[in-house]
This record gives sequence, structure tokens and C-alpha cells, in this order.
Amino acid sequence: MGPRLLAKLATIGALLWVVPGHAYAETLLTAYHEAVARDPVLAQARAQLAEDRAGEPLARSALYPHLGAAASVGENRAHVTGIGLPILTDYLSDTYSLTLTQPLFNGQALSAMDIADSQVRQGEAALAAAQQNLIVAVTRAYFGVLQAQALARVARHQHHLLVGLYRQAKAFLAVGTGDVIAVQEARADCDAATASLILAQNAVAVARQQLKQLTHFPVTALWDVGRIQPQLPHPDRMEPWVAMALRNQPLLRQAKADLKTAQAAVRYHERAGWPTLTIQMEAQHGLGELLPGVEVNQMGASINLFFPIYQGGGISAATGQAQAAVSVSQNRLRHVRDDIRLQTETAFLNMQTSVAQMQAASQALTAARISLAGTRKGYQVGTRSFIDVLTVATQYAAAERSYEVALYNQIMARVELKAAVGVLKPRDVLAINALLTNRPHKGSIGAAQHFAKSQASRLERP
Repeated sequence: MGPRLLAKLATIGALLWVVPGHAYAETLLTAYHEAVARDPVLAQARAQLAEDRAGEPLARSALYPHLGAAASVGENRAHVTGIGLPILTDYLSDTYSLTLTQPLFNGQALSAMDIADSQVRQGEAALAAAQQNLIVAVTRAYFGVLQAQALARVARHQHHLLVGLYRQAKAFLAVGTGDVIAVQEARADCDAATASLILAQNAVAVARQQLKQLTHFPVTALWDVGRIQPQLPHPDRMEPWVAMALRNQPLLRQAKADLKTAQAAVRYHERAGWPTLTIQMEAQHGLGELLPGVEVNQMGASINLFFPIYQGGGISAATGQAQAAVSVSQNRLRHVRDDIRLQTETAFLNMQTSVAQMQAASQALTAARISLAGTRKGYQVGTRSFIDVLTVATQYAAAERSYEVALYNQIMARVELKAAVGVLKPRDVLAINALLTNRPHKGSIGAAQHFAKSQASRLERP
């Protein structure tokens, strides 16, 4: 294989690596791009917005000039009597006309334009909400896989550690330095660890399927989180975040636009009883319309006023229905506003809590690591029992799980607070993606596993 062929293969490999259609979602950014390209909800929101925007020129068309042409050609037979000798003749007739109509006043058409404009505002807000929801869903699914994998690593390590301790207890019992209770305790802990490992592995499979459902692409290796510092909300007061949410949340904008649409619909139906005023100009040519061989050419203009007097009660019924729809939209707006306030307050408190949880989990993991090392030494010198070692090993695994959960919860808390406020943008995906690395972060489960495995290997020595 020559150097030129190798260079071509390397180029193709590089393209396959970076082109989203041919690369697996190894980072959050690529997963998001895959989801944007294939998400049906986002595509539906875009199509709905396109439909709403097409309604604006449709509504305006009612106020623009309308030009129409008509033509007809006919074969006729005339039988004329009463004016002398009877006449029986066959002849051709043709008629051509051109009509131009310009509305001068149409109240319903003006209201239809207001409805179309409000529907566009609804569609824009719905699209913004769909984009935010997709960012949250992809981020939650991506870090859900990472968290499930981390917890599976913890379960796998705990299982390995407890299996080693169980074998250690049986070996001690065989040589007469152990006891049956320690073996039974170790066996029970080992069985529980096996069940936990199976559950953790199943959780990884489920999390991968959830991410695949969003990206519609196979999920393989994912970049993990590097070392991060927990962040409090800035500003660290709830009121500015709530005020920002009430200004920016697309769901609230959508509810307000829906109310305006309903109010414009009331005006539209009320104006069905208003008069309409149009000006009409017509040019007409007719041959043989009245008598064979008679040609008529005429032009004219007229102002037409139409005043509906009674429409069978349809106007009042449609107006009442539209007013009821306004009441529905008003109550929906109140509910959305209250819900946004609650979600923002909850997301703010969750982010504050996530910082405290991550700090506490980090300290607890350090303490559990020290406790495991101290218990091991105590067991070697005879001051701690084998049961103590099992207990501390379980506590260490629990501390590892708590740390991993707190780590990913802190990242999701940042995303969910921005989403609750309504300012989550695609550029935030870039910022979160910058936290990822293709190497295990310092203090991660990889380092913890290495430490605990070394402890297990030392405990196995009598």
C-alpha cells in the first residue's frame, strides 16, 4: 500500500469522523446536531411556523385588488315570432369580460390579518420552546448515559471487591482463622452486589436507547465530564430569575399570542355584521347576445355597498363561541404563568442544592476512601473485624455513587435553570460540550476504582 493511498484513506477516515451523518455521537455537540437533523417534534414546529407565515399573505389578499376575466362562446338557435314573418336562424355568440374589484372597507379582512399575525407569533414561540426542549432532552439523555455508565462501573467494582472479600473469608475459614458468620455476611453482600450490577447494566442499556431515540443514531463511546467546579446561580437571588422567565419564556409568549389570536377572532366574528364597500370596474364585449349579429362593447365602474341584515343568528353564535375561547386562553395564560414561576423557583433551588450536594459528596468520598484505608490497616493489626471491612467497603461504594449522581446533577441543574427561564440557546450546548474530555476526570470513578482495587488486593493477603 503506497503513501498516496494511505493519505487518501486517512482523508476519508477524517471525513467520516467529522461528518455528522457518518460519525457516532461521541460528544454532546454531535449528539445535538444529530437530534436537530432528525427530531420530528422540531420538524413539526418548523413546518407549523411555515404554515402560519403563509397565512399572512393569505389574509392580506382580501384587501388587495381582485382581477378576473371571463369568456364564453355558444351555438344558438333563435325562433322569433310576433314581429312579422317568423324567423328561424342558427348563430354563434361570444362574450368576453374583464372585472377589477378593489375593496375599500372590509372589517373582517383587517381582523383576519391580526389573527394571522398572532398565529405567526405563536409559531415562533412554539419553535423556540421546541428548540429548548430538544437541548434539555439531548443533554439529559447524554449525561444520563454517562451517569448510568458511572454507576455501572461503581457496581462492577463493588462486585469485584466483594467477590474478593468473600473468597478471602472462605480462605480464612478453611485455614481456621475465620468464622462462618463472616463468610455468610460476605456471601450476602456479594449476592446483593451481583443484583445491583445487573440492574446497573440494564440501566446503561435503557439510557443508551433513550439517547438513540433522540439522535436516531447508534450510541457507542461518549466523552465524559472533566474536572469541574460546582457553580451557584448568578445572580444568587431568585427574584431576578423569575422576572427573567416572565420576560423570556417562549411558552409564556406562546400563551400570550394564543390569547391575542382568540381576541382577534372575536373581532372577526363581530365584524361579520359590518358593511363592506368595494369599487368595481368592468369591460365587456358581447356578440349575438340579444339578436344575431348584434355586437355590444361597454365599460363601466360602480361603488358597491353590502350591508348584512340577518344571517340566521350565525354572527351572534360565532361571536359567543369566540368569547368563550378568549376565556379559555386567559385561564391558560394564568396557568402557564404560575407554572413558569414554579418551575423557575424549583430550578433555582435545585441548582443551589446541587452545589451543596456535589461538595458534600466530594467530601464524603474522600472520607470514605480514608475510612476504607484505615479499616484495612485496622483489620491487618487486629483492631477491626472482617465485618467492619465489608461495611466500610459498602459505604465506600455508596459514596462513589453519590458523587457521580451529584456530578451530573450539577451539570443538568445549570441547563434546567436556563431552560426554565427561557434563555437556553444552542450556544449553551457549546459551553457544556467544553466540559467534556476524552480522558477520565481527576477524582473520577476511574481513580476511585484503582484505589479500591488496590485495597482489595491487599486485603486478600492473610
